[in-house]
Amino acid sequence: MKKVLFYYLRPYYWNMILGFIIKFIGTIMDLCLPWILAYMIDTVIPKEKPSHIYIWGFLMLICSVLALTFNIAANRMASKVSRDTTEQIRHDLFAKISYLSNVQTDRFTKPSLISRLTTDTYNVHQMLGRLQRLGVRAPILVIGGILVTLTLDWVLTLVLISVMPFIVFITVSVSKKSIPMYTDLQQSVDQFVRLIREDIAGIRVIKALSKTDYEKRKYDAINQEVVKKERKAGITMAAVNPSMNLLFNFGLVLVVIVGAYRVNAGVCEVGKILAFLTYFTIILNAMMNISKMFVIISKAVASADRIMEVIDAPEDMVVEERKEEKKEDAAYLVFDHVTFSYDKVEPNLLDLCFSLQKGETLGIIGATGAGKSTLPQLLMRFYDPDQGNIFIEGEDIRTISFERLRKKFGVVFQNDTIFEESILENIRFGRELSFQEIQDAVQYARAKEFVEEEGRGYESKIHIRGANLSGGQKQRIFIARALAGKPDILILDDSSSALDYKTDAFLRKELREHFQNTTTILIAQRISSILSADHILVLEEGQTIGYGTHAELMEQCAVYREIWESQMGGIIG
Repeated sequence: MKKVLFYYLRPYYWNMILGFIIKFIGTIMDLCLPWILAYMIDTVIPKEKPSHIYIWGFLMLICSVLALTFNIAANRMASKVSRDTTEQIRHDLFAKISYLSNVQTDRFTKPSLISRLTTDTYNVHQMLGRLQRLGVRAPILVIGGILVTLTLDWVLTLVLISVMPFIVFITVSVSKKSIPMYTDLQQSVDQFVRLIREDIAGIRVIKALSKTDYEKRKYDAINQEVVKKERKAGITMAAVNPSMNLLFNFGLVLVVIVGAYRVNAGVCEVGKILAFLTYFTIILNAMMNISKMFVIISKAVASADRIMEVIDAPEDMVVEERKEEKKEDAAYLVFDHVTFSYDKVEPNLLDLCFSLQKGETLGIIGATGAGKSTLPQLLMRFYDPDQGNIFIEGEDIRTISFERLRKKFGVVFQNDTIFEESILENIRFGRELSFQEIQDAVQYARAKEFVEEEGRGYESKIHIRGANLSGGQKQRIFIARALAGKPDILILDDSSSALDYKTDAFLRKELREHFQNTTTILIAQRISSILSADHILVLEEGQTIGYGTHAELMEQCAVYREIWESQMGGIIG
């Protein structure tokens, strides 16, 4: 929370100070009205001089107009400060999330990051706006109201302020309890967002398996948990207003009783009692607003801490200094005894070694969970190996800047993402690519038939998650996106699973003819997709159980031979 107040608000300090001054003047004008009314009742009206009544009435009108004008101006300035500050916080949070390592993303979880970027930033925005409006006005009304009442009748003022310590005690005590409750609530909201995100993304699977009622029960359970925690925090904070009302009403009764005695004794006047009751109401409303501020601040403090936890997260993957000279005679791409584990308990890849020359193709095959998709994650440095090193052109990838490293790659992930944009933008993806380059990529990916020849066109809109495309069409868009940038290294992770065998064969032909200098890694379930690869890596439970050409593996690797026989019908060619 300190960083929000002292870092993000710093550029707006002068705006805030000006806004505070304007708000202060407007609030003072509000405080003048009851005093003027009391003076008119007790002093001006008894003189029976209409001109004086008009003058003081006109003065009340001026104060009212000034109060309205200054308060509106101050509120507009407060809204601008809160809007711009929250925009910067949201920008920095999104930027930080974009550059978090996969380890950090896994630790925070995606639903939590979404919640922090939406709900938490909204809570901070609400707090900043209310703090500048009510946070300035309410204390001035309370303190100013008490000071003005001292000029009217100090005895009645003492009666009023006698209830203040009890109000402060209740507000502070309740707030201390509520902040941890709102933090816990936000964690449950994270789980709520995760469930909704999963259900919406998998709605077709849920319907296909007739599990709508099952998911509704899961939703009801997490929804009830959120409601329960929100109710608990709400009930805790709800104790503030009734308690304050009780104390203020008790104080008001005392003021009326003591005021009546003082009027009867001739030491106080009716106009002052009327003004005093008005100030009492103003102070009561101001204190109510202050209690509401504590609710907003409680939420915002919890949210700000969650936001800053992400923004201040340290870099856990840095570009290291090169300790030795670049190996000029080394292979283009080398995995040197690489071991990696996601949970740091069971290795997902164990002592992986291989090397590729520029332009060579590596095919990777193995059972589900063998570690095939982990390999490109390490190669693109989404994770760092626990042991061993990875080299590209003789450089350890840990010494290459992330921008330079990842520009080398064109990649199609196993579960890739298509965006609600045109086909053209999904392929271009913000890169400086000519239309001819995009057309060529579409041709190489064998996507021309449905992009150009079926009447869609490059500007046709793709629905969210590619709902208006088939699985094969989406995969060809992904492949075109990867090929369009003419990458040095091409990674295709199970990217032809939805393609028919003929299209798959044509795709491999295009790669051989037009991307001869591109080092290619093909991760596949189909053995036919990797038959012509220069090298084939067979993985089982993260370990290499076979490495070589198709012919070599047919002789040396029983697992590879079993895969061949199961998929190709035992026809050895």
